Amino acid sequence: MRERWFGATGRKVPQISVEGELDLEGALVVNEPEAEVLRAAFQEGQPIVVRADSPEAIHRALSRPEVSAVLVPAHRRDLLAVDLIGMTYGR
Repeated sequence: MRERWFGATGRKVPQISVEGELDLEGALVVNEPEAEVLRAAFQEGQPIVVRADSPEAIHRALSRPEVSAVLVPAHRRDLLAVDLIGMTYGR
């Protein structure tokens, strides 16, 4: 599983997690990755987590370098296996 930095906390987290299974203390959790909100939180070193319920939403969120992780609903565990490399580069 690929990991990303969790803001300026010094720890890495899985890039995609099931909601409720990741410690989100101090993180900004959003439903949509809005550029201005992300930029401000990122500049402060705050971890940014985006909720997503489709492969496209995951890809869109993780395309933003400010985003630390994506949360998927518990009933969509299948999204943990999304092929982001294939979606990005067309394998």
